Amino acid sequence: MRTRTRTRTRTRTGIRTRIRTPIRTKRTWPAALLAAALLATASAGCAKEDDPEPAGGAAKPRTIEAVEGCTARGWTDPEDLDPDRAPARCDKGAPAPQKLKKKRKLTVATGTVSAEYVAPLQMAVEKGEFAKEGLDVDVKVLPTPDALPLLAKGDIDAQWAAPEAAVMNGINGGFTIKWVAANYSPDPKSRSGLWVRLGSGQSARHVPMAGRTLGTMIGKGSVIAYPMSKALKKHGGGLDKVDFRRLGSADVLTALQNGGVDSAWLLDPVWRKVDGDKEYAFLGGQPLGEPLGGVLFGPNLLHKDPDAGVAFLRAYIRTVNTYFAGDYKKDPGFVAELAKLLKIEEAVLRSTPSLRMDWEIRSGTTDRLQAAYREAGVAEGKAVPENEAVDRKLYAEAVGHRP
Repeated sequence: MRTRTRTRTRTRTGIRTRIRTPIRTKRTWPAALLAAALLATASAGCAKEDDPEPAGGAAKPRTIEAVEGCTARGWTDPEDLDPDRAPARCDKGAPAPQKLKKKRKLTVATGTVSAEYVAPLQMAVEKGEFAKEGLDVDVKVLPTPDALPLLAKGDIDAQWAAPEAAVMNGINGGFTIKWVAANYSPDPKSRSGLWVRLGSGQSARHVPMAGRTLGTMIGKGSVIAYPMSKALKKHGGGLDKVDFRRLGSADVLTALQNGGVDSAWLLDPVWRKVDGDKEYAFLGGQPLGEPLGGVLFGPNLLHKDPDAGVAFLRAYIRTVNTYFAGDYKKDPGFVAELAKLLKIEEAVLRSTPSLRMDWEIRSGTTDRLQAAYREAGVAEGKAVPENEAVDRKLYAEAVGHRP
C-alpha cells in the first residue's frame, strides 16, 4: 500500500524533527493480504527469538548499571496486579540522557498523533528528549495492519500501538516483534468503556447482555476485546454472545442514543455525553493498573541496534517522569501546551481525568488478551508464550534494574 504524506518540519533549539501525517490511505489490509504478508516476510528470513543467534555469534550480555534518580521507585514487580498499584517513577529528568556516539535515525509508526495516550511520544519529540540521546525520530502515521510488515522487515524501527490480535498472529507467522514498554492505565474516575441503554426495571447491577447489539469503532481484534469480554460476562454475555456492529467514531454515540444499538464502547471524551443520565449504565472499562498498549520493537532495535532501543526507551521514560508523573491536567499551562501539541480543544482535554502513564508491562497481560481473541474468533495458530511477545529487559536497563 502506498500512502501519500505531508511532512511538517519543526525546529526547536537547532533540533530538527519531523512528523508525517497521511493525506489519504486507500485501505487497511484485509486478513488474507495480511496473512500473505506474514508468510512472505517470514520466508524472507525474519528471525524469531528462539531461532539461532543473528550472524556474528551470540549477543554479549548487556551491562546494567544503577541509574541515579531511579533506584527508589524505578521498577515494580510485574506480578503486582493490584488495581491501586502505584506506577514506577524516577525523579524528574531521570533517567539522564546518555548520548550515543553516533547519531541514529529512527522511524516510529503510530495510528494517530492526536490521542492522549500518544502524548509522551509527541512531547518527547517536541522537547528534544530523543535528540538528547542522539536520536533523530521520525513519526509516521500508519494503521497497525499496514505498519506490522514494515516493522518486521526493518523498514520502520518501532510502533506506538498494542499487542493486538494482528500482532500476535504476526508473531505466530514469523515476525520478530515484541512489546517492549507500556503506555497507560485509566484513572479510577474514568468511565471510558462499555455503556448500555437500560430497559424497564434494569440497572447497572444486572443488565442481560446475551443477544444484544454492541456498537464499536474497535474491532474484535483490538486489545479492548479483553476488558470488553470481562464486562460482558458479568452480565451473562460474552464476545461470542453479542452482535457486533462496526461503526465510525462519529456514529457510535448516535446509534446508542437513537436505539440503533443496545450498547456501545465509548472512548474519551465521548462517554461524558451519557455520564449521569439514568437511561444509561456503565458496565466496565480497561482494568485499573494494567496497561494494554505501548511500544513495539522490531528486529532493528531488538537485535541489530539495542543501544538505540535502550536510548529510545530512556527518552520515553524520562518524558513520563518529567511531564506526566502525576495528575498533569492540574497545570493549566501544561494543558494548554498539550492541547496545542495534540491539536484538540483544551476544554475537551480537561473534560476527562489524566491518564496514569506507565511504561511497565504486567505479567500475564498477553495471555489474557489472547484468551479474548480466541473467544472472539480472531486468534490464529497456537497461543504465543509471553517470553516470545514481551521483552522487559530494555526498559529495565534504562532505569538500571538488575534482574
